[in-house]
Amino acid sequence: MIGSYFAYILASRRNGTLYIGVTNDLARRMSEHKAKLVPGFTRKYGVDKLVYFEEYASILEARARERSLKRWQRAWKIALIEKMNPAMGRFDRRVGFLTRLVSRPSAQAREEPGSRGHRTGRQL
Repeated sequence: MIGSYFAYILASRRNGTLYIGVTNDLARRMSEHKAKLVPGFTRKYGVDKLVYFEEYASILEARARERSLKRWQRAWKIALIEKMNPAMGRFDRRVGFLTRLVSRPSAQAREEPGSRGHRTGRQL
């Protein structure tokens, strides 16, 4: 995972509170959210279920995507999650599955609501 950066979306529950973040180590960051180690929004609102993520080679790209997603309407975010993760399943439950997803090659490019072009993301 050297040189990998992630923009990710967490949820408190289905159709619950959403959180968008960025990290260079998704497994570590998920364990921090689960253990409620960092004070702030996710601890206060119980947001700790990984429902979506995208992988980038550059932190600048990941941060740009994070900012872009934060400006999206909630309906667009839900549509993105449900498109790639129809059952809104929790990928953080399956650590082995998550590790395989993170280490595989980039998924195909796709256009998403509210975007101005194609983005390469991770198909869950």
